[in-house]
Amino acid sequence: MSHLLSEQYDLIRKTRETLFSFLESLPADVLHKKVPGFGFDTIAHAHLHAAGCYMHWLVKFARIRSYPQFPTDEEIQSADVPDLRHWFSISDAVVAEFLSVYESRLSEVIYHHSEGSMGVTPLWLMTHTITHEFHHKGQIVAMARCLGYAPPDTDLVVAEGTSE
Repeated sequence: MSHLLSEQYDLIRKTRETLFSFLESLPADVLHKKVPGFGFDTIAHAHLHAAGCYMHWLVKFARIRSYPQFPTDEEIQSADVPDLRHWFSISDAVVAEFLSVYESRLSEVIYHHSEGSMGVTPLWLMTHTITHEFHHKGQIVAMARCLGYAPPDTDLVVAEGTSE
């Protein structure tokens, strides 16, 4: 049970790879076309925001080593798929470090005083960051559809040795 979240996160990374491959197939300017009605109005911004959520929540509560500051607005506006991959690789490192510290202590309450002494468990933190990424992934594929591009199914991960 102690490696359950690590295994789950590996599946999430495989699912994310499907989205990255799709984004690589799009014309570069599509990442920055504004799509009204979404919390983050471009595909690049929504995807970077999802990566930043892992960095913000897990680093903040777990007090693990510091990581680079989130991209500036200028960096977001010029981000390409390799940049998106880069920021998710940092998020992956944050998750790996977080899980190495807390995966065997998932029910321990962690407090962060800048959040008004908010206390949450490592399980809550991982659940929050994962569902947050999938929420924005759904927005990203919806934005792509609004822009006239049909994304592949990004919800399912077929385990090795099985079929759909």
